[in-house]
Amino acid sequence: MCGILGYVGNGNASDFLIEGLRRLEYRGYDSAGIAVYENGKIEIEKKAGRLVNLEKALESHPLRGNIGIGHTRWATHGKPSDVNAHPHGDENNHFVIVHNGIIENYMDLKKDLLKKGHVFKSETDSEVVAHLAEELDDGDFFSTVRKVLAVIDGSYSLVFMHDADPDTIICTKKDNPLIIGLGEDENFIASDIPAVINYTRRIYILNGGEIAVVKKDSVSVFSADGLPISKKVQEVT
Repeated sequence: MCGILGYVGNGNASDFLIEGLRRLEYRGYDSAGIAVYENGKIEIEKKAGRLVNLEKALESHPLRGNIGIGHTRWATHGKPSDVNAHPHGDENNHFVIVHNGIIENYMDLKKDLLKKGHVFKSETDSEVVAHLAEELDDGDFFSTVRKVLAVIDGSYSLVFMHDADPDTIICTKKDNPLIIGLGEDENFIASDIPAVINYTRRIYILNGGEIAVVKKDSVSVFSADGLPISKKVQEVT
C-alpha cells in the first residue's frame, strides 16, 4: 500500500504535495518523494525514511512549479532506499511516474527494455512504467499512456508527468484507489479523500480502467478504449 498525489494549478505544487503526503503517510513510510516541473524540466527529490527526511532535503533544494506528483512508499519490490523511492523516471526524466500496486510482468518487460539500451536506477517494478513510456512514446501523451497500459499486467494506480506536456497530468487505476479533487483553476489527484479535503469537497472517484487527463482548468475522463466518459461529481459531506 502506497500513497500517491498530483497537483496542477496556479499554486506551488510542492505545498500541496507535502501536506498531502503528511495526510497519506499512514499508507507507507519507507520513503517519500515529489517531482515538480521547474525551469523546463521535471525535477525529482526523494528520500528513504519518514517524510521529515524529504522535508529537510527540500529546505536546501526547494522545488517550485505549478505541476507535480508525490508518493509515500510501503516497499514491495526493492528495499527502502533513496534510489528505490518514488517518483521514478526514465534516464532523462522525460516521463516521470508514481505508482501504487504491483506490475506483475515487470521482469519480462525490464529484460526487453535492457536489451534496447535502457538503463535502470532502481530495483522496483514501478520504474519499468516510466521506461516503457519513453520507449513507446509516439508524440501524443494520452496515446503513449494507453500503449503502456496495454502491455503491463497487475494492479495499479498510476500518475504520469511528461516534460513535453507541462500543463497536463494523466492518471489511471486498476484495483487500487484513486480520486480527483476539483478546484478553481487547480485540480488534485490522490489515493484518498483526506489529502484533498482542505482544498475541495468536489471529487471524481475513478473506476477501474478509466484514464483521466487533468489540467488546471479541466478534467477529461476516458475509458480504456479511449472513449469519453461523463463522470458524476461527488460532494464530500
